[in-house]
Amino acid sequence: MRGALGGPRVLLRRLREVMAEPISAQDRLDKIVVLIAANMVAEVCSVYVLRVDATLELYATEGLNRDAVHLTVMRTDEGLVGHVAREAESLALSDAQNHPEYSYRPETGEEIYNSFLGVPILRGGNTLGVLVVQNRARRTYTDEEIEALQTTAMVMAEMIASGELTALAKPGAEPAVRRPLHLTGTPLADGLGLGHVVLHEPRVVITNVIADDVQKETDRLDGAIGKLRASIDLLLEEDGLSKAGEHREILEAYRMFAHDRGWMHRMREAVHSGLTAEGAVERVQSDTRARIMRASDPYLRERLHDLDDLANRLLRELTGRQRASERADLPENAILVARNMSPAALLDYDRDRIRGLVLEEGGTTSHVTIVARALGIAAVGQVENATSLADPGDPVIVDGLAGQVHLRPPGDVEEAYAEKVRFRAKRQARFAELRDRPSVTRDGVAIDLMLNAGLLVDLPHIGETAAAGIGLFRTELQFMVASTFPRISEQLALYRAVLDAAGDRPVTFRTLDIGGDKVLPYMRTVEEENPALGWRAIRLGLDRPGLLRSQIRALLRAAAGRELRVMFPMVADVHEFDAARTILERELTHLRKHGHALPEKVHVGAMVEVPSLLFQLDEMLTRADFLSVGSNDLVQFLFAADRSNVRVADRFDPLSPAALRAFRMVAEAGLRHGKPVTLCGELASRPLEAIALAAVGFRALSLSPASVGPVKSVILDLDVGAARALLLPLLEDTSGAAEIRAALRAFAEDAGLPL
Repeated sequence: MRGALGGPRVLLRRLREVMAEPISAQDRLDKIVVLIAANMVAEVCSVYVLRVDATLELYATEGLNRDAVHLTVMRTDEGLVGHVAREAESLALSDAQNHPEYSYRPETGEEIYNSFLGVPILRGGNTLGVLVVQNRARRTYTDEEIEALQTTAMVMAEMIASGELTALAKPGAEPAVRRPLHLTGTPLADGLGLGHVVLHEPRVVITNVIADDVQKETDRLDGAIGKLRASIDLLLEEDGLSKAGEHREILEAYRMFAHDRGWMHRMREAVHSGLTAEGAVERVQSDTRARIMRASDPYLRERLHDLDDLANRLLRELTGRQRASERADLPENAILVARNMSPAALLDYDRDRIRGLVLEEGGTTSHVTIVARALGIAAVGQVENATSLADPGDPVIVDGLAGQVHLRPPGDVEEAYAEKVRFRAKRQARFAELRDRPSVTRDGVAIDLMLNAGLLVDLPHIGETAAAGIGLFRTELQFMVASTFPRISEQLALYRAVLDAAGDRPVTFRTLDIGGDKVLPYMRTVEEENPALGWRAIRLGLDRPGLLRSQIRALLRAAAGRELRVMFPMVADVHEFDAARTILERELTHLRKHGHALPEKVHVGAMVEVPSLLFQLDEMLTRADFLSVGSNDLVQFLFAADRSNVRVADRFDPLSPAALRAFRMVAEAGLRHGKPVTLCGELASRPLEAIALAAVGFRALSLSPASVGPVKSVILDLDVGAARALLLPLLEDTSGAAEIRAALRAFAEDAGLPL
C-alpha cells in the first residue's frame, strides 16, 4: 500500500513526531486522524474510545462532522463500531450500509460513505477503543491496509493507556482503560486486603514501538527467536527438568508454539509494517489474546497461558531483562497479582507489606494457599486474566472470604470495604476475648483446637490463639522454600524452635510429604501419568531411606528430654507403617549408641489419607499410637476427584454421607482402641464442617490459625448431643435423599450458632 504520505512506515514515523509534540491531547488526536486518513487515502478517519460505562465515544474524526466529537456515543452491541469492539476483530466492508449491524447516526454525516474498515485498539488483549477509516467509493481494503491500520492502532493503545485522554472525559465517562473492575474467583484464604497492585512477574514495558530500521528489527526478531528455541530445546534435553521450573508438557507446548510458522510470519509482518521487534511481539500476542479470550473452546483458553509465557520469554530475550520480581520497592500495602507462584516466591517478599494475593490459577489446597493462610494474607484464585487487567500501582481490594477482587474500585466501594475492615477488627477482638476460655461445648464435651503449621512464621500463632498444640507440622515446607536440600543441622534448628515455641503443648511432626504436586526445585523429578497416586510421601521415604533417616534423626535430637510425636503420611498398608517405624527404631538405637540425649517419649502415628486404610483401622491401631485424618487427600481419593483440578475439585461435597461415614469410621475406631484421633485437613477450618466433625466423634481438630476464633466461637455454643442426634440418622438414610449440608445449616441457624 502506498498512500499520500508514503506508506505505513512513514506514517509511524510521523506519528512518533506528533506524539512528542507539546500539544493538548485533543490536538494530538486531531492531528493523528488527519495523518491516518491521508496515508490510507481515505475520506474519513475516526477514533472511538471505550468508556467506563461500556459505551464507545467518538473522540476525534477527519471527514465526519466534527461537531459530533464527544457527542456521538454508542453501545458495544450497536453498529459496526460496536461490533469491532465487542468481537475484538477487524471488520472490512465495501458496502457498509447494507450490513445488518449498520447503525445510522445523523449527527456524523457518514451516510455518504460506503466502504468501512474498523480495527480494535487492543492492549493485553483488552479492547480500549476502535480505529475506523471510511471511503465514499465501494472499495475492498487489502490485507496490507488492514495490517497497517492494526499497527497504527497499537500506537493509539499506548496513548489511551497512558491516561492522557482522561482530561477530555466527563466524570463517569472516562476511558475504560482505567475503569473499575469487579472480578470473581475462588476464595483461597479468608481476609480483606486493601492496597495497590504489585505484579509478581512484571510485564516487560516497551518504550519504543516504532522502528527506525526495519531490517535491523527483523534481524533482532530472528535472533531472539533462535535463542528462545535453543533455550527451550536445552531445557527439554536436560536430565533435571525441575531446574527449568516448569513441567515437561508445558515446555513441549512452548517448543511447538516457538516453531510455529504462522506465529513467526505474523510477527515478521508486524515488523515490516514499521514496528520494532518488541512492538511486533506485543501486537501479535495482544491480537491472539483477544481472540482466545472470546473463544468458547476450553482447550484454546487453557493454551493462552502457554502463549503468554512464550511471548514474555521472547520479550525478555529481546530486551535483555531477566525474569525477576520487583521486590525492592514494595508499597506499604502490596497486593500481589500473579498467574501462579510457589510458596518460596511468596516468602521472598516482605511479609509485613503484603496485604493480599490474587492468582489466575491456585486452588484451595495448593501450597502457596497454605502459606498465604499462615501469613494471614487474603487470597483469591482462579481470577481470569488478572495479570493483564491489572497495572502496577492500581488500587485493589481482595475479599478472601467472598472470592472477589475489586480493581480500581470507586469511592463508595472503597468506603464500604473500609467499614468491613473495621467490622472484622471488632470481630477479631471478640474472638480474642475467647482466647483463654476452654474449648468445651455447651453440653460439656472438650474439643481440642490445634494448629496446622509448617514454617517459623507460624509459631507466634500458638500463643496468640492459645491453641492446644500443633496438630500438623508440615515439615516439607522447609524443603520447598529452600534452594538446596536442608542439612540435618538446619532441620534440627527448625524442629527445636517449634518445640520451644510450643512449650508443654504437643507438636505432631509429619515426615516429608513430597512428590506429586510438591516438587523440590533441587531434586530430580520423576515423570508420572498420575503423580497424586504415584511415588510420593512415605513411598518415596521408604525407597530413599537415607532421606527419611536424616529427617527422623533431626527430629529425635531436637526433642531430647521432651515428648515427640511423629506421623507418616499417605500410608496405604500397615506394612508400610511397620517399615517406617523400624527406621525410626534404628535411629533411636543409633543415637543411644553414640550417647545422644533421647526424647522422653516418642509417639508414632499415621495419616489416614488413602481409603485402603479405612479397612485396616483395627490392625493399624494395634501398631500406631495415634491417627490423624488428612481430609484434603482422603476426600479427593474417595471421590477420585483431583483437588488441584478446578473442574472436579468442588464437584463432591465433603459433608456428603460417603465422606462423613468414612470420618466416623476413623473416630469410632480410635474410641474402640483408646487411641487419640485428630482431623487435620482444611475441613476443620470451617465452622459448619467443624460441627459435623464433632458430631461424628472427633475430639481434636487441627486448623489454620485464622480459623481458631470462628471455630471456637461455634464450639462454645454447640450442643454436640443435639448435633449428633440430627446427623447420625441422616448417615443411616439409604434413600440417597439426605441433604446433610442444608440440614446442618438449618440446625446451626435455629441454635443461633455463628457461622
